[in-house]
Amino acid sequence: MNQQEKAARCIRITIDDALSGQRLDHALATASDLSRSRIQQLIAEGAVLKTRPAGDGSPETASKHSSRVSLRQTYEIHVPVNTSLPLQAEDIALDILFEDEHLIVVNKPPGMVVHPSHGHDSGTLVHALLHHCPKLPGINGVERPGIVHRIDKDTSGSLVVAKTELAHQRLVEMFAQHDIRREYLAWCRGTPLWNEQCIELPIARHPQQRQKMSVQPHGKPAVTVAQVEARYRRDFSRLRLSLHTGRTHQIRVHLSHHQIPILGDAVYARSYRPGSNIPEAARQAILALNRQALHAEILGMNHPISGEPLLFTAPLPDDLVRLSSALDLAYA
Repeated sequence: MNQQEKAARCIRITIDDALSGQRLDHALATASDLSRSRIQQLIAEGAVLKTRPAGDGSPETASKHSSRVSLRQTYEIHVPVNTSLPLQAEDIALDILFEDEHLIVVNKPPGMVVHPSHGHDSGTLVHALLHHCPKLPGINGVERPGIVHRIDKDTSGSLVVAKTELAHQRLVEMFAQHDIRREYLAWCRGTPLWNEQCIELPIARHPQQRQKMSVQPHGKPAVTVAQVEARYRRDFSRLRLSLHTGRTHQIRVHLSHHQIPILGDAVYARSYRPGSNIPEAARQAILALNRQALHAEILGMNHPISGEPLLFTAPLPDDLVRLSSALDLAYA
């Protein structure tokens, strides 16, 4: 840590009775406007110092975020100046459902990656956000500024992004405590025997195909509540799905495991070409799909700063409007 970084912003915290005995990362996050993950990052970078007793030399670097803090111990958190991101802001239109000084909720289109990754170094939601929100850099790191959760590239729908460090911290906590309402719509091949089902199947990385997830006994707990909204004979169904956890590809894995894969899913469903027995309008709408028919429709929460109840509904994109209408008309 150089002298310029040290001079950027120094947060000094003295441990009181309420914080004494807590983990270092938890105590410093509680006493500051920084998230716990940001505190952990700064500790790893050597930017958190523990002052020694008066006259006992220079401060020492705090190295373990899990260490316990003691009463009247003082810490200094040196937060570096926000530097320009190596990412270039891009003037990409956003479908904004809500925005204030703390957060922004967008309706992500299909085909857009949320944040930069290998093979996706432009055209992401982050690139668009950097153009729309110039103050976003510095929140949650370089490549994922403000990102609290994500949805797959080919899944459309609602997504919330933090615009301040405090909003990010509280949104992360709300997601961890499952205090966010998330409802998806999926159009599936086949119909389940049930009308409503709580799917509790642990998910982990596929043992052979590392780009996929799968149901595994040793996996992380994953809970999806599924309700059948429409049945199109035995051919297809439309499901409403509520996430109680947020594992990678959770809905797609759970539905595939129940043998009702999402239409258009090239990863978790076998290749499917509807035959002549399928009504022509529905057949053409399915053939026109170039992604999984999955949409994050509803996002509900209490505002992370004001506590005001918020509820957002992301309109369906054109491809799913056509699919839904075609199925409804063909099987009426």
